[in-house]
Amino acid sequence: MLRTSAVKVEHLTKRFGAVTAVDDISFEIPRGSCVGLLGGNGAGKTTTIAMIMGLLLPSTGTIRVLGEDMLRHRFRVLPRINFSSPYMELPHRLTIAENLSIYAELYEVPDPRARIAEIAETLDLLPLMSRPSGKLSAGQKTRVGLAKSLLNAPEFLALDEPTASLDPDTADRIRGYLDHYRTVSGGSILLASHNMAEVERLCDDVLVLRAGRISDRGSPAELIDRYGRETLEEVFLDIARTPGDENARADEAAQ
Repeated sequence: MLRTSAVKVEHLTKRFGAVTAVDDISFEIPRGSCVGLLGGNGAGKTTTIAMIMGLLLPSTGTIRVLGEDMLRHRFRVLPRINFSSPYMELPHRLTIAENLSIYAELYEVPDPRARIAEIAETLDLLPLMSRPSGKLSAGQKTRVGLAKSLLNAPEFLALDEPTASLDPDTADRIRGYLDHYRTVSGGSILLASHNMAEVERLCDDVLVLRAGRISDRGSPAELIDRYGRETLEEVFLDIARTPGDENARADEAAQ
């Protein structure tokens, strides 16, 4: 059975003055899949996610999420999507419970108290619920951001470094939960991460950004085989350290 797209991006470009952060990229995320978005610092990952979520307007291009044009009708899908990012801070003076309650109301979550309690238990936040968000460690903030992103059981979830600052045990449990969530809910995930083992474990397909363009794409296994390497991290280092014509590499990746 052919799966429809949760996200379809066509010729997406974002310029900030003279700087082109995202340069004419096109891709799809099939429903029920997890797609990895890789690239070094400044490659355009966070900007791409921000445009898909409707937080930034693209300079050119189109974005469809769950069948809706995000430039014209994003409010139709906002209750059905969500995201987390270590670059987004919650109000510092509010407690975790207060922050999650506000977001549950914004997302019109049915039975918000029960949903918040369920997510807090899953992410081991129950002992911290009365603590102000500004008093949290980096790892605790990461878990609260994930809790916020899962409140509305989103059909599409964008994750920017979802295990940043987490210890290995907690990060492993989070990955297991995300994999289970996708399997059970049928939701789709766009995952931007610098953790290549995480990408290998969770992602069906991978897009590699370099200088705002897609320089390569394929499943983790396909990329590892194509570059003759043993791990995706070795592939990433090859791509990052190999000079060349970015336009030519991007055109080859699109074929």
